[in-house]
Amino acid sequence: MTTDDTPPDAGAFRLPDPNLVSRTMADVAERGQRIVADFLKRQAQTGPDGSPAGADPMQIGTAFMDMAARLMANPARLVEAQLGFWQDYLTLWQNTARRMWGDEEVKPVIAEDPKDRRFKDDSWRENEVFDFIKQSYLLSARYFTNVARAAEDLDPKTAQKVDFYTRQFVDAMSPSNFLMTNPEVLRKTAETGGENLLRGLQNLLSDLERGKGKLRIRMTDETKFRIGENIAVTPGKVVYQNALMQLIQYAPATEKVLKRPLLIIPPWINKFYILDLRPKNSFIRWAVAQGHTVFVVSWVNPDETLAQKSFEDYMLEGPYAALDAIQKATGEKGVNVIGYCLGGTLLACTLAHMAAKRDTRVKSATFFTTMVDFAEAGELSVFIDEEQLRSLEERMQRRGYLEGHEMATTFNMLRANDLIWSFVVQNYLLGQEPFPFDLLYWNDDSTRMPAAMHSFYLRRMYQQNDLVKPGAVTLAGVPLDVRKIKVPSYFLSTREDHIAPWKSTYRATQLFQGPVRFVLAASGHIAGVANPPDSGKYSHWVSEEAPPEAEAWFAGATEMAGSWWPDWHRWVSGLDRTLVPARQPGSAALPAIEDAPGSYVRVMASD
Repeated sequence: MTTDDTPPDAGAFRLPDPNLVSRTMADVAERGQRIVADFLKRQAQTGPDGSPAGADPMQIGTAFMDMAARLMANPARLVEAQLGFWQDYLTLWQNTARRMWGDEEVKPVIAEDPKDRRFKDDSWRENEVFDFIKQSYLLSARYFTNVARAAEDLDPKTAQKVDFYTRQFVDAMSPSNFLMTNPEVLRKTAETGGENLLRGLQNLLSDLERGKGKLRIRMTDETKFRIGENIAVTPGKVVYQNALMQLIQYAPATEKVLKRPLLIIPPWINKFYILDLRPKNSFIRWAVAQGHTVFVVSWVNPDETLAQKSFEDYMLEGPYAALDAIQKATGEKGVNVIGYCLGGTLLACTLAHMAAKRDTRVKSATFFTTMVDFAEAGELSVFIDEEQLRSLEERMQRRGYLEGHEMATTFNMLRANDLIWSFVVQNYLLGQEPFPFDLLYWNDDSTRMPAAMHSFYLRRMYQQNDLVKPGAVTLAGVPLDVRKIKVPSYFLSTREDHIAPWKSTYRATQLFQGPVRFVLAASGHIAGVANPPDSGKYSHWVSEEAPPEAEAWFAGATEMAGSWWPDWHRWVSGLDRTLVPARQPGSAALPAIEDAPGSYVRVMASD
């Protein structure tokens, strides 16, 4: 063990400030008592997680029991996996002993992914003990994962659930998550005399208070952000509103603008300003600068009074109401429309509805990371089965909506190391305050889901995949058939998307009748979309073809450097290059209600 990597001895350990310890413990006692009392009160009213006591709404136990039974039916494979594990472990012991004797040429038995930030500290490689701990963990993680995947003849849904929760367990047990096995935390504890742990305890209590007894990890310094002041600041006016949304029209930045206005329909699972975070990464500001007259739907953050608002209501009071308002504001019937994620699914429903009604106002459709065919919906499917849906619907019926942080927790679990455990280490073990980060502020600014709408969406889209079945979904009296959609369509997906897997989103290119262009961006569901040209980040892939299979498309695609935004603008402006004088928001036909970003977006889930 090298001197630099050895934790300081007792003589070097700085004792904490006794006054700080005293104040912290008194605060812990007082706040802890209040948190526990509040939590027990809420539990008595709703039961654990809002479900009957003792219930297993996720059916995790059943899934693992089924896996165990399958493994016992073929013990030879389990024995083979165990023998391989112990052989690797013996080799690790031998290698560690050789390193301790000074052999510097020893190769690791197993190496971490270079992208795995849990082991970025040099001690995980340079220090023999921590290298042994790390490799032991990686071997165990590989063993558990392989065993979970080795069970034969499991139902695909059960196999997916077993695999997902095995990885959740493996991630939780990482040595980086514990004080005594994280070299960075040990150094910090020695340097500060344990004050980092006292600060971490205060951070933990604050997060429990935020969650009213449930842990809500603070990911950023939210005090550094003000909606309309330093995020969502593109100039504009709210020109229309109803119970479900406000419609924002943005002020022009050019003397001439494209004749066709642009309407953006964001998901109502999150707030629209992901496309208008800061001037430097605002898609909305950039689109305005390219000569688009941009309108954006800002959805309401619903409460119990909107519990019965349905998916149909979101269509009628969202896209349809926006198109009517845009015609009043600009005099134009023809509109280019963008739908993001769930907003894109709503756009597809609206287009199918309009096709049946012979409504041709939408001249082009752009889909950001949108699923239309939910046959392979990725890891979110783990949370969609009958037992879990019933439990979720019971909770929603009691309140009238789904709490925003519950949805956020689900999404965070899909990237647990990045969005959960890294903050556990930083906030609670290292005792650091979160950095101000606009993207994480937006991520934490969650929205509620009306009970009727959300139940319909989960059941009819995720569970039953009805949208791809002609006539299976009826909205406003019209059976929908997405195969009747003929408008030119641009599909933007992201290669590392954990919410809308790109190969699933690609399926929509085979459903629509009109001309389609599919573009694949690097990175994930958010970063791959909010990627301005000036950033120089993340490449994208393009192809002029749309073969039946996603793999065939990728094999024939060309990788292009930088952002996909210019490609989209060339495509959409190429459909109609007609220019007209710039339009100012708040015309006589549709007067301004208030300044952008409006009041709906400012309503927090905790309000």
